[in-house]
Amino acid sequence: MKAFTVLTSTFVPLPVENIDTDQIIPARFLKATTKEGFGKNLFRDWRYVNNDEAKPKPDFVLNQPQYRGEILVAGKNFGCGSSREHAAWSILDYGFRAVVSSFFADIFKNNALNNGVLPVQVSDEFLAEIFKQPNDSTLTIDLEKQTISIDGTAKKEYFEINEYKKTCLLNGYDDIDFLLSIKDDIVQYEEARK
Repeated sequence: MKAFTVLTSTFVPLPVENIDTDQIIPARFLKATTKEGFGKNLFRDWRYVNNDEAKPKPDFVLNQPQYRGEILVAGKNFGCGSSREHAAWSILDYGFRAVVSSFFADIFKNNALNNGVLPVQVSDEFLAEIFKQPNDSTLTIDLEKQTISIDGTAKKEYFEINEYKKTCLLNGYDDIDFLLSIKDDIVQYEEARK
């Protein structure tokens, strides 16, 4: 995984609540066994008329050129529904490094963290403030300090993250990489038990 430290980016606003994993990546696209290629089907049914890539829906935010960036900002209760890990894969493959919402479904949140996507949970008030910003505004997410800032304003908020997952993201580790990083400690512990 790519390490995540500080990210400053424009953002894509999607002020819709209760976005479930089937809306993020429809079930008919879950046949692949690798993580690549899912980004092109992110929000597939919302992006195209009759599932036809030649007919993008002009009112959907991912089809509007003024909205770009590595941060997706979504309404409350993002990632609810089924536990498909493919939802996190599609978000990452599309190019998002972080998702900001005022609430995440637990399974989605863990799948995102396991795949290098940072879910940043903010207050309802802070989320509303982000949605008020002009489309060229940027956000800065500092994982070490656990803060998110609306650049160009004095608005900043602290967010929570599991310490283990924070360590993994800061170092670009998956669970196996983390174990390998403490291999010497494990060996020393096992030797001491003999």
